[in-house]
Amino acid sequence: MEDLPAGLPEHELRDGLARYGITGKPVHAPVGFGDHHWTVYDRWFTSVSDLTTKPLSRLRRAMDTAAALGEQLPFVVAPVRSDDGDTVVLLNDRYALSVFPYRAGKAGNFGDPVHEGVAELLTALHRCEPPESTPVAPVEVPGTVALAALLDEPGEWFSRQAREVFVAHADAVRAALAELDRLAGHLPGERVVTHGEPHAGNVIRTPAGLCLVDWDTVGLAPPERDLWFLGGGTGFYALRWAVDDIAGFAAELRAPHEKSRDAELALHYFTETLRSL
Repeated sequence: MEDLPAGLPEHELRDGLARYGITGKPVHAPVGFGDHHWTVYDRWFTSVSDLTTKPLSRLRRAMDTAAALGEQLPFVVAPVRSDDGDTVVLLNDRYALSVFPYRAGKAGNFGDPVHEGVAELLTALHRCEPPESTPVAPVEVPGTVALAALLDEPGEWFSRQAREVFVAHADAVRAALAELDRLAGHLPGERVVTHGEPHAGNVIRTPAGLCLVDWDTVGLAPPERDLWFLGGGTGFYALRWAVDDIAGFAAELRAPHEKSRDAELALHYFTETLRSL
């Protein structure tokens, strides 16, 4: 995220870092989309999650799972534990902090071709014993009910431009929802530990080899949940990704929000995803 999170003063971030024994000045890192990030001394990489969009219980289970996976798999960049042994620390009622070791190397960007070595990492991940904390990755898209209702009655949107592009692509969204239901019936019953988002932006090339970061979406699911990034599967998870983005951006852009760089990016991705259906 490029904007600083509203409602998080720096002293609360520093207080959270102190619970890990980290006292250096956090430097904002405008990378990724969804969470907010800072680095400290080029030794630590922090991720601050907004609990209005990411439930705390799910986040804790994901980070505990990543920590356990890091003990089995060397390519997992797992969260470190606070002085109290927690992988997630509350900063206030809205934000939660996780801390990771900083990995020097070169990361790709979302949309870049996935490094060929990622297939080997995913094979090892899918074969590992699931930690007890591993959450189940839902098959259904949480926002589809609200999304379907918008197709019948779009109502008023805070972003007029977002409403216009949504209405213009309503038929494509209806078709996508119907196809998603059809494809869901063809998913295999196998469930393995999946990363959830092993795209190029979450892969770092380091001198020691490839690393996978950003484990908040880890969950038990068919292997296709990861493998579609490599061009495999029935197409269900590729379409699910698009529908999930549309539902999330629609909710964000309908609600009152400040004009900001992140809001501009949300509108851009919303528009591009609708056009891709």
